[in-house]
Amino acid sequence: MKNLFVKLGSTCFILCTILSVHAHAGKYGTAGCGLGSMLFENKEGMVQILAATTNGTFGSQTFGITSGTSNCDGTNMGEATSRVFIETNREAIAKEIAKGQGETISSLTELAGCIDPTLVGSTLQQSFTSIFPNTSVSDATVSSSIVQILAEHNELSCKNL
Repeated sequence: MKNLFVKLGSTCFILCTILSVHAHAGKYGTAGCGLGSMLFENKEGMVQILAATTNGTFGSQTFGITSGTSNCDGTNMGEATSRVFIETNREAIAKEIAKGQGETISSLTELAGCIDPTLVGSTLQQSFTSIFPNTSVSDATVSSSIVQILAEHNELSCKNL
């Protein structure tokens, strides 16, 4: 029995080492960067749902984008990145805009180069109905609305938009 655990532990260690080295070498799939991209890489199909769920469950994508970790290194900050971030995190950002605060808003604040996540949160909260006029509004429309609001409000000082 002891030998079985030793073999299993060794196999697990080798497998984890190979996966971690390989995960850092490849790009991520449609679920984006984060822990999910490290576990499931850029494989196509339903596996990207698992990757997105993993990212969402552990909040690794939001943290990874702002810190440059979790396969998110080399992320360029700016309008295009902000739009992708908003579209990828639409559900979380909708909830946080309704509250006027949260980790996703803080990450967006950093990506857009704005000065204060509290101010960004309250500004977006005031515009909630224009950002989300109905439940069928597209991700692209949501991201365009948010980027436009951030760019139009000079007091936010969003220098990356």
